[in-house]
Amino acid sequence: MKSVGGSAAFVVLAALFWGLSGGLGGYLMAEGWDPFVLSFYRGAIGLLFVLAWLVLRPGGSGMTSRWLWFWAVIAGVGVAGNFGFYFLSIDRGTVAVAVTLMYCAPVFVYLVSFALKLETPTTPKWIAIGLVMVGIVLLTQVYDIDASGITAIGVGAGLLAGVSYAIFIFAFKRAAAHGSPQAILTIAFTVLIATLFLPSETDQIRAALTTSDWPLFAALGVLGAGLSFVLYIIGLKRTAPTVASIVAMVEPVTASLFGVAVLNEDLAGPQLLGMGLILVTVTALSVHSSSGQSPAESTTAGSPPETPD
Repeated sequence: MKSVGGSAAFVVLAALFWGLSGGLGGYLMAEGWDPFVLSFYRGAIGLLFVLAWLVLRPGGSGMTSRWLWFWAVIAGVGVAGNFGFYFLSIDRGTVAVAVTLMYCAPVFVYLVSFALKLETPTTPKWIAIGLVMVGIVLLTQVYDIDASGITAIGVGAGLLAGVSYAIFIFAFKRAAAHGSPQAILTIAFTVLIATLFLPSETDQIRAALTTSDWPLFAALGVLGAGLSFVLYIIGLKRTAPTVASIVAMVEPVTASLFGVAVLNEDLAGPQLLGMGLILVTVTALSVHSSSGQSPAESTTAGSPPETPD
């Protein structure tokens, strides 16, 4: 029987930390830091945490399995894309728009599942997908993109962040059949560092080591990758997927509130309506797929796979 109490609190904390990390990234980018440099250090600090977890709990790591390495590498590419595109979307738009677009990942999973005949299309699912698309139009104001201040790159990067998240969870689920989550994340974050080093400004990577902003970099890595991933995976062990899907909404809400309160961002009425449509509809899709054991379950928001210690 899965507990909804303390374990769900771990999931809530993880989502809260991810939301705060988006706001912190937005603040640092406003100070002139490159989005890929921030993503690089977010992953590097996260690697220290999951590596320590692996050292403390080495049993059943599966590090000798070639399939674990195969899927963990793909997961690393996915999380690198998620971090990098997410911060790029914030840099070229707003925190609220970026995090909400990223939250659309389950919609892409359903569309791919339909195309591959892994999922049966139904009228309610098509209606839900249609509502999310309407929400995206309202949120991004693509009908008046110049007036909204949100660039096409910002919109595209936000959607790619969601696709990358779906790839990460898909690969993580398959890697989990061959080893422990700490082993998978150790490999994935190592791949992330190698992947994000290429587009990062090398001068800023060096400068970050001596900057007065280092406490914010540390907070970004600890909250956005290190502690949050550990809490999330531990919390999911005894939290029902439907509960996890709902509490995952803490992330976009927290990030959006940070953007409004700290970064002085604002959203027009239609944008708020669009955000509401997306969050409610995607959460409903996630709850449905979690309870129905559909092929899209493994990549719905808040519903990664359960894994052993």
